[in-house]
Amino acid sequence: MGDDHGPGPAPEGRAPWERPISHVSRPIRRVPPQNQPPQHAAPANPAPPPRRDPPTGERPAAPEPEPQPTGWMYRAEPEVVPAADDDAAPAVTRLVANKRRKQKRLRVVGRSAIAMVAVMTLVLTGVVWGYLRATDNGFLQVAALDPDSTDVVDPGGQYGDETYLIVGTDTRAGANGGVGAGSVADAEGSRSDTVILVNIPADRSRVVAVSFPRDLDIVRPSCQGWDNDKGEYTNEVSPGADNDKLNSAYAFGGPKCLVKVIQKMSGLKIGHFIGMDFSGFESMVNQVGGVQVCTTAPLIDDELGTVLPHAGKQTVDGATALNYVRARKVEAEGNGDYGRIKRQQMFLSSLLRSALSNKVLFDPGKLNGFINAFTRDTFVQNVDTKSLVTLGRSLQKVDAGAVTFLTVPTAGTNELGNEIPRLDDIHSIFQAIIDDEPLPGESRKADAAKASAPSTPPTAATPAPAPNLLALSPSAVSVQVSNASGVTGVAADAANSLGAHGFQIYSVGNYTGISGATLVRYGPGQEAEAATVAATIPGALLQETSDLGAIVDVVLGSGFSGKITSPPTVGSALHPTVAPKSAVVSGTTIEELPPDLSFTNAADDSCA
Repeated sequence: MGDDHGPGPAPEGRAPWERPISHVSRPIRRVPPQNQPPQHAAPANPAPPPRRDPPTGERPAAPEPEPQPTGWMYRAEPEVVPAADDDAAPAVTRLVANKRRKQKRLRVVGRSAIAMVAVMTLVLTGVVWGYLRATDNGFLQVAALDPDSTDVVDPGGQYGDETYLIVGTDTRAGANGGVGAGSVADAEGSRSDTVILVNIPADRSRVVAVSFPRDLDIVRPSCQGWDNDKGEYTNEVSPGADNDKLNSAYAFGGPKCLVKVIQKMSGLKIGHFIGMDFSGFESMVNQVGGVQVCTTAPLIDDELGTVLPHAGKQTVDGATALNYVRARKVEAEGNGDYGRIKRQQMFLSSLLRSALSNKVLFDPGKLNGFINAFTRDTFVQNVDTKSLVTLGRSLQKVDAGAVTFLTVPTAGTNELGNEIPRLDDIHSIFQAIIDDEPLPGESRKADAAKASAPSTPPTAATPAPAPNLLALSPSAVSVQVSNASGVTGVAADAANSLGAHGFQIYSVGNYTGISGATLVRYGPGQEAEAATVAATIPGALLQETSDLGAIVDVVLGSGFSGKITSPPTVGSALHPTVAPKSAVVSGTTIEELPPDLSFTNAADDSCA
């Protein structure tokens, strides 16, 4: 039966499948009307009824119609994409959206790269500081220093200096018993077998290392007890003692007591302490691949046996190096501890030359192994990896010739077998170190520049104002001899020669200034005395000053030939030469270093 109804809402009595089907476009997006209240009228285009199933002819159950709020409209619209950064922003085209997505990806990649660089920086920084902390944790810290000691001489003059006390102990405990050191039964406890005081001035122009004999006679102060096996101090107090050996200070009172003794004897402010035992020394030598040593004859020790079977230069490993620096019963040397100290200085000089030649400093494997061995087998105070690296960098321009090893001078042994210290000479040595004076065998760039400065030629001088001066008897003239040549020892030699001719030697010392010409300085009324002295020194020039009184001061310059002639006949006429103003030098005279001072220069690689 046909449908005779026009378009419009279906009558209420009809079933859904009897309602007319509306032919409309399929909606793409529902857009609600703006600001309109909902309507309750039936939709204008109701959904079509479901079709019958042809095979069965059964009528399917009518589905629930989708609710359609009155007032909603269906409208076909072009597809749009919301803005990338703001959903509430106006719609954009697909081309613009793709461009924005690419820009966003680039920003993400850039941020990721920056983040990766930051992370890598943090990782590398963390690795460096982690390495420093790890190596620092390897140091065994021990109390040793006495920074407020009243024994320090001229603290202001030592400002900026770095002074290390390096101690090698001869304990037989633990791993040391397995490196040929002997057993605890041979020697209980621990002693300071090697004591070296190292000073580096504030300008880092040189390095001075002073060795102390282990049997040096000392006055040991009262010190807190020390347990070397545990590396700690006890509650007991070791009483002081006179005429004791230096190594007893460490045995009874540990690092604190030894530092106290050395600081009092030297006057230097000790700011760092490093202690090492036998096994640590052997390990470090092996880490650098051995060290070259030299001997003019086979080295045979009565206790250790044959150390070096052949003469000449040879590279030794850790075990042999340990015996090389320990041997002190070598009959061929005949001087006990001093032969051993000399070998230790030669060994350290060779080790230094090896390090300066970049064999260790620029080999990461050797350097890392050396640092690990150093931190593992040492006990220290005020020493860490960072400070050592900083100090090493500050010394990179120091030549081996500016590194000098000295030995504290002694005057034989007493009835106890202790080495008697020459206290006045020891004072002169350390005063020269504090004042940064030239040392025997030392060759610094600054000194070379001074020595190469042009000297004042004698021909530039003017005649003496008093040509009628007469020679006096040498016994009536008191002379002070000062060294301003930059060459160690010339003042002592000249003083000996002048004394042999009858002049009264008042003192011998170093002059703080540098002079090219040799000057004979004198006070008012001492012209004849000065002229008499100048007549014995070829090329000497007279110079008047007001600070000498009745003493005649001979200032030996770099032009001094070393010759002293016989004095003129008493009463003979003298015609001295007066120094021009350009030859005048300012300065003072300090004590002369002992002429027999034992020294080793690190640049000396001769086999003698």
